[in-house]
Amino acid sequence: MTKRVHDRYRAGERRTSAEPLAASWRPSGKSGKKAHRKKGGLFTTYGWRVYAVPVLVAITALVVIQTAGDGGDDVGAAEDAAAQTAGPQTTGDEQPSGPGVSEKPAKPQDLKIPTADLPPGASFPQSGKGTWTILPGTTKRVGTGEPFTYTIEIEDGIDLAPYGGIDSFGRLVDTTLADPRGWTSTGQVSVQRVDGDTEPDIRISLSTPNTVHRPDYCGYSIKYESSCWRRSEKRVMINLARWVRGALAFSGDIGSYREYAINHEIGHAFGNGHVGCAKEGDLAPVMMQQTFGTNNDFVARLNDQVGNSDPVQADGKTCRANQWPNPQGQPPS
Repeated sequence: MTKRVHDRYRAGERRTSAEPLAASWRPSGKSGKKAHRKKGGLFTTYGWRVYAVPVLVAITALVVIQTAGDGGDDVGAAEDAAAQTAGPQTTGDEQPSGPGVSEKPAKPQDLKIPTADLPPGASFPQSGKGTWTILPGTTKRVGTGEPFTYTIEIEDGIDLAPYGGIDSFGRLVDTTLADPRGWTSTGQVSVQRVDGDTEPDIRISLSTPNTVHRPDYCGYSIKYESSCWRRSEKRVMINLARWVRGALAFSGDIGSYREYAINHEIGHAFGNGHVGCAKEGDLAPVMMQQTFGTNNDFVARLNDQVGNSDPVQADGKTCRANQWPNPQGQPPS
């Protein structure tokens, strides 16, 4: 006998394997309905869903609240910070691409060099006009080696009257370069003074400190007054501050210091670099930076301060001040 479709869902009827599972929503009889509610209540009617549905709703609400609290600007800021600070990801020996961030080493704490200070003494003009006047006069050639010609020039704006007059500078340059203890005594170079009618190999120029400090001349990386050789200008810059005051290493002997300043800078023009004190207590080489002192430690520290690749080693040696490249005054053997 064939059953009708709706009879399949009548309470108490037997189901086949092809029929869907379903809870009965029509308990039999009024008394059965009342008894069902009285005996089992909501749990009997709805089963585990009575408790599961509220729990699922509560969990969903907590997730939504947590997500909203963790989102927004805080998450965006954290991600931005991570993206900015994390950098390229690497594994194993792989190296990140692109330039790294360079460290900035700390500067030495004590760079005060007591022997490099400008000694007290007469005043001098700090600035001139940045142009030079060639002093008239010539000399015969001195020496037998490679010939070099030079002019003697004074920066416009310098009044040399308080320091022996305008000719005193020229005379000291001439006599220093011709001295038998000077560079010409080596037999390798010879010198001759010329004036404005001839283009010189070297211009020996007395100049004010502010002109010397210009980056197109000596610069001012080491904050002590000094002179220099500017090869591109073929110009020896003799610093007026040192010409007037000298250097502490020379113990107030201004004449000896002036000879040293000329010989040291001309030595650069002849192709010589800086050297240090070779033996404790000896005369300092004229190519040592004696303007700053005759102790290797002091000179090395000053050059390290500005990153100069100077060969002087901080080995503690101290020499005696010396202005001559050939202090014995003997011709080469």
